[in-house]
Amino acid sequence: MLFSTFDRYKDAGLLVLRVGLGLSMMVHGAPKLFGGPAGWEQLGGYAGFPLFPTFFGFFGGIFEFGGGLLFAAGLLFRPACVALLVTMLTALVTHLRGGDGFSDYAHALELAVVFAGLLFVGPGRYSVDERLGERRGGY
Repeated sequence: MLFSTFDRYKDAGLLVLRVGLGLSMMVHGAPKLFGGPAGWEQLGGYAGFPLFPTFFGFFGGIFEFGGGLLFAAGLLFRPACVALLVTMLTALVTHLRGGDGFSDYAHALELAVVFAGLLFVGPGRYSVDERLGERRGGY
């Protein structure tokens, strides 16, 4: 009962989550996206894509940076969640395949759970999707 007054601020809470996590993903993705072909090839190879590592590395940067931008704005929110979820699952599998311990893959696992959950919840009222009426259109 003490915290029930916070119920009316769910959309504000979603805004805080979206902007905070979205900006974080953009900061992590910027060096990957703007690293150029050599960086993309290294990223794609590290992630376990022996065929076309440059292609997959480039899209890893796009998913992380661009997905973070869309996620923060609440624009194309659910596709952005999917892109970020794929990014985190790729990171998780890369860590597990490398034999890394929990402390090394925990961040990717936690964010994968967050993006999967928010995929169902949606962006909230304070989002571009809501302003454009797209949220009700349902993608």
